[in-house]
Amino acid sequence: MKRAMLIALATGLTIAAASRSAAATEPVMLDNAAIKWGDVPPAFPAGAHMAVLYGDPSKEGLFVVRLRMPANYKVQAHWHPTDENVTVISGTCSFGMGDKFDAKQTRNFAAGSFVVAPAKHNHFVMSKKGCTVEVAAMGPFAITYVNPADDPSKNPPKK
Repeated sequence: MKRAMLIALATGLTIAAASRSAAATEPVMLDNAAIKWGDVPPAFPAGAHMAVLYGDPSKEGLFVVRLRMPANYKVQAHWHPTDENVTVISGTCSFGMGDKFDAKQTRNFAAGSFVVAPAKHNHFVMSKKGCTVEVAAMGPFAITYVNPADDPSKNPPKK
């Protein structure tokens, strides 16, 4: 199960990262127009968009991505095998720590804020009005939902 989720995630992120090098052999300088956005991989709830700025999240090593969440977007309680370093770029994002999503247990973080979710630490996120975050972490990226039923890659929404 985890392997299938990693493969699906890696496929989506690798496509977005195709023009990026895993190790900086040359400077990376992207203005806003050069950032290529795409749909999030199946491991995330549909509706958000992601851009790979640096590295390849499917491989070992540092990667940097941006995640643009629409209004009322939620990611249920989950954890990652490595630290997740998050900077809020725009809007306000709400982060909470714990085993189950609870909006009352979130704290709001405005643009410029910084949050670290340590490796294997259960956390969740939501955005009431929309926000963009930048995530820096060590790959390969993996996400494990505390409640497997919350995993969008295993339980896609019904149309």
